[in-house]
Amino acid sequence: MLILALKPGHDGAIAAIRDGRLLFSIEAEKDSYRRYTDLTAATVLAAAELCDQIPDVVALGGWYRRGAIDQRIGAGYEGFEIHRELRTLFGKKVRYFSSSHERSHLMMALGMAPETDAELRTVLVWEGYTGAFYLVDRQMRVVEKIPVLSQPGVRYASLFSIADPGYPDEATNQRFEDSGKLMALAAFARPQDADQQAAEVVDRLLRPDAVLPLPKSDFRSSPLHNAGVTSPVAKSAAALLSHRIFETFREAAGLRLPAGTPLHISGGCGLNCDWNGLWRQCAHFSSVFVPPCTNDSGSAIGTAIDAMFHETGRQTLDWDVYSGLPFEMDTAPDPAGWSAQRFDPHRLGEALSAGRVVAWVQGKWEIGPRALGHRSLLAEPFDPRTKDRLNAIKAREDYRPIAPVCRAEDVAALFDTDFPDPHMLYFRRVRDAGLGAVTHVDGTARVQTVTRDEEPVLHSLLTSFAEQRGAGILCNTSLNFNGRGFINRMSDLVDYCEARGVDDMVVDDVWYSKTDSR
Repeated sequence: MLILALKPGHDGAIAAIRDGRLLFSIEAEKDSYRRYTDLTAATVLAAAELCDQIPDVVALGGWYRRGAIDQRIGAGYEGFEIHRELRTLFGKKVRYFSSSHERSHLMMALGMAPETDAELRTVLVWEGYTGAFYLVDRQMRVVEKIPVLSQPGVRYASLFSIADPGYPDEATNQRFEDSGKLMALAAFARPQDADQQAAEVVDRLLRPDAVLPLPKSDFRSSPLHNAGVTSPVAKSAAALLSHRIFETFREAAGLRLPAGTPLHISGGCGLNCDWNGLWRQCAHFSSVFVPPCTNDSGSAIGTAIDAMFHETGRQTLDWDVYSGLPFEMDTAPDPAGWSAQRFDPHRLGEALSAGRVVAWVQGKWEIGPRALGHRSLLAEPFDPRTKDRLNAIKAREDYRPIAPVCRAEDVAALFDTDFPDPHMLYFRRVRDAGLGAVTHVDGTARVQTVTRDEEPVLHSLLTSFAEQRGAGILCNTSLNFNGRGFINRMSDLVDYCEARGVDDMVVDDVWYSKTDSR
């Protein structure tokens, strides 16, 4: 059975499942489209090209018409109702399925999680609009929904816009990128650093009846208003808000949820590695699982899982994080400017040790927003100036941290905790003071762990680098134009490297170097 699922609205995506296995997930922003973009015709055509038949089931994720939350697309944004009927697609009768956006997050977390024999599971959906726990039984039925705090993601991002002089007072739109920036800034202070006036702004943002985003003009009397996002008052308020939001949900879990259930996390707040780490430390749950596409980029997968369950009864998806599209060799680098040679991990390890920055492309792109060694910029992790250099290449703020990718066998020596995290979803404290490029201001790093079995090519490069510098660890940041999704074609890659001063590109087994840099 072939199921094709579409996620309308921002972070648009299309995903296909055949007989319980994820065939692909194509996010509209990838291939250098604008971040968070709606589903595009190009995305749908790319999916159609990969399908060898008309799907048996077409599944539409619920959404709302732009500017009208009460005018539904499909099953709408909230709720648990399911729409099923027969429709015609290119002359063939197909089964049409639709369930809500809320259910897409639930089913993504449940269906992508490891199998379990637990009688009850807890799903936390916290995103821009929804903030609730769900108790789910073994038949995938929601036993109880426990609302905690609506709009946790919007509340979190709103603080950034209040402090940002570049955000107009009259604007009411949410900028999706602000949450990640605030997460970086929150590490520069402690909750107790916030003064009374900063705390009052946090209190206003956390009022249960607040309808966000609040007009920025409402905060003109506050010292946060246009203070600058890197000002001490903004950093301290960010730390306090981050602490308060997490504690609100943690306290609700302790009071209203049975102890000992597995916790599955879904929604954009699941990209907050600090919060994920705190959930891991929370003794209330037996385990914690976060999908790599926990934000809306995985909603098409969630709707496809929902359709799979209702059509076949199957609950668990067979999936791989590298389920995007293969790299497009739409051109060849000009031999007058680029020389090609076979990729050699030992020689590239030497080049990285000497300070080269490498655009690294392998196989299909990663699902979700994190670069996991298939669309990455790699560099040595020791010199603090490497962080500034990478942020300059990416044309982004200098306070943004750079994440490391590390061999699994080196993790215990370099960081305070040793557990697998192939999808880069948790913070750890850095043991090695020499890792200046990947240590954030609070002493943490968001580590991707790599094993020989999971990623043999990247592991071999890390091993070669370890022979040079003593540890198998590199800087790993996403390969993309600023404000765009991952680069996925050679013409864009060449333009990017030539414009941003990157002298080396590895595409699968070919290493290209600028001829004037050798």
